[in-house]
Amino acid sequence: MAPPANRRSGFSRRAQYSTFFQYTAGVMGAVVGLGLLVVSIVNPDAFATLRSAAADLTESPAQAAAGTRHTARSFVEEIGGFFQSGRENARLRRELVEAKVRLVQAQATEAENKRLKQLLDLQEDEGQTIAYSRLVSSTGSSPRRFAILGAGSDRGVAKGMPVRSQMGLVGRVLEVGLSSARVLLITDTESVVPVRRSQDGVPAFAQGNGDGTICIRLVNLGINPLRKGDVMVTSGSGGLYRPGTPLAIVTELLRDGAIARVLSNPSNTDYVVVERAWAPAPPPPPAATEAGES
Repeated sequence: MAPPANRRSGFSRRAQYSTFFQYTAGVMGAVVGLGLLVVSIVNPDAFATLRSAAADLTESPAQAAAGTRHTARSFVEEIGGFFQSGRENARLRRELVEAKVRLVQAQATEAENKRLKQLLDLQEDEGQTIAYSRLVSSTGSSPRRFAILGAGSDRGVAKGMPVRSQMGLVGRVLEVGLSSARVLLITDTESVVPVRRSQDGVPAFAQGNGDGTICIRLVNLGINPLRKGDVMVTSGSGGLYRPGTPLAIVTELLRDGAIARVLSNPSNTDYVVVERAWAPAPPPPPAATEAGES
């Protein structure tokens, strides 16, 4: 049997109207969408007001969503930093300690190089160097002040030779062995050195006090011309010590002199130079003097 020519969705009018309105709404939606598309292409600014209104309506929810995302990200970062902070802190502390150690080593190396350069310059300038050695030890508690030098007769050291460092006079050789020598320090009570003030040549004698300082005794008694901070150098009187060698700096004034602190402290002195005993140039012979006068 052939199907009927007019197809219906059913015998229910409600179903028929529902189908009709669905088709009608679809066609109208397509027409409206096509019209809006044509308007947006022809005039893009026609819906700017609507877009702004839509943005205003969604701004508050967008702000809340952004804040939620930021809070969640910060919370995750804080949790990760909490677990990594201990390890990072330990690493930074270790690097800081290593940096401090390297800094101390660099400063010590720089100071050592500076002292060695000063000693090398001393050897080149004076030209009277016998030996260049280290102070092996020195007395600390004894009332006498001696030091042991790591050079002896095998290197040309002889009794009575002055010993000095880059800072100034240390003492003189008292006893000589094959590979070592005993040095009488200028702070010993038996050590007497002719000195003068470096500024104007005020003469005096420097005698050790046995406690690491020396006593400056003026040759000409009267008004004491010394002042704190004056530098005393060897005068060369009587020979042995080369004139102009730094010795001490005045720290305390006395009625007839002063107390001075030695510039070359044996406890802080590593290397020293042993020099030839100095002697002033002999006067010209009488024959040469008479010939010059005639």
